[in-house]
Amino acid sequence: MRTMIHVCCANCLIYPLKVLREEGVEVMGFFYNPNIHPYQEYRRRLDTVREYTKKVGLKMIYRDEYDLEGFLRGVVFREGERCRFCYHLRLEATAQVAARGKFDTFTSTLLYSKHQNHQLIQEIGKTLAKRYGVEFLYRDFRDGWREGIEVSKALGLYRQQYCGCIYSEKERYLGKRR
Repeated sequence: MRTMIHVCCANCLIYPLKVLREEGVEVMGFFYNPNIHPYQEYRRRLDTVREYTKKVGLKMIYRDEYDLEGFLRGVVFREGERCRFCYHLRLEATAQVAARGKFDTFTSTLLYSKHQNHQLIQEIGKTLAKRYGVEFLYRDFRDGWREGIEVSKALGLYRQQYCGCIYSEKERYLGKRR
């Protein structure tokens, strides 16, 4: 089986990649994260993904676009639904690439995080699977949360402190959670 995995960051890739490879799945990564702000944070995450995937021999497609304005236009006045918009934006891009590449499935490293809405990700993934004709591979990778953190620390990878968008940065540093 061939799967295209959306990669939000190197840290969240560690455990899902390990599990999928152990299962004999052929994995290719796709980096597309116009939600990550500010630009310096975006570059650090992108550079860390490049560093890590080179170490582990993961082929990647990089859609290196820093579209602050596009992301903000998509969520302004709908900040309460920003995660839905963000998940959809990135998963749809992944599904499109997976369909063009004739992959069997697509998935996301977002499914590793204990801070993401798995039900919503799964709902969006299934909808996009129907639209693009590529199955959405849902896996709950949260069991490996601790292992992924330990491996990323041992490798000295940059570890971000918030999801990525400007809103999550504000919540992280002001101590407010949705």
